[in-house]
Amino acid sequence: MAVETDDNGRLYLSAAQREKYGEKFHVVEYDDRIELIPIDENPLQAVQEAAGNVFEGKSTEELRTEAREQARADAEAGLQRGKSSEASEGSEPSAEHDE
Repeated sequence: MAVETDDNGRLYLSAAQREKYGEKFHVVEYDDRIELIPIDENPLQAVQEAAGNVFEGKSTEELRTEAREQARADAEAGLQRGKSSEASEGSEPSAEHDE
C-alpha cells in the first residue's frame, strides 16, 4: 500500500487501519525508510497482559539485556524484510515526517 503526505506533511490512514492499529504511533527512522509502530492506549497494561508472569524472578538488568537483544534481532529482520520487498516492488514511494 502506498500513501502520500498532504501539503502540511500529514499522512492519512484509512478508518480500518486506525481501528486495527490505533491512532498513536511511534516513528522509527532508518537510513532508508521509516516505520510506524502502534502505541497502545495503555502500554503498561498491554505489556502485562501479553507477558503475564514471564518477568517474575528476573532482574532488571536481565530484562534490559533480553529486550535489547530482541530489539536488535527485530530491527535486523525488518531491514532484511524491507530490502527484499524493495527488490520485488522496484521503487517505493517516500514520505516525510515532521515532528
